[in-house]
Amino acid sequence: MACWLYEGMLMFGVVFIAGYLFGTLSQTRHALDNRHALQAFLFVVFGIYFVWFWAKGGQTLAMKTWHIRVTDAHGARLTQKRALLRYALSWLWFLPVLAVLAPFHLSGGEQAVLIMGWVAIYALLSRFHPQRQFWHDAFAGTRLVSSEPPKKA
Repeated sequence: MACWLYEGMLMFGVVFIAGYLFGTLSQTRHALDNRHALQAFLFVVFGIYFVWFWAKGGQTLAMKTWHIRVTDAHGARLTQKRALLRYALSWLWFLPVLAVLAPFHLSGGEQAVLIMGWVAIYALLSRFHPQRQFWHDAFAGTRLVSSEPPKKA
């Protein structure tokens, strides 16, 4: 989870630059104008970020820091197709609860509590997987492995 939080901090920079680029290119003057187009644009930008890093070396910047690598089920490097599948399935972290919350018009705080509750439940569900992998990894045929650097003698 620490890697996940660190990844979130790094993604802030990606969101900032992508949002600035989108706002400049679309001439958006108000933050709520073109909101859905911005969300779609960020979905694509995030996909490019994660798929590129996962297919290139199996690690994002945060994963390198925490010595975690994503591989296919046999330990090989991910293809772009499998990395894209993993990216799409990784939205299981958020989409189920967002779909349930959509019709209720809850306040931001209430939504945050429910979303974080779902994230915690989803993380705990990995304990029920035989190899303790996240379920989106199981569905995508990927797994997270340790990539500790070799110890010096």
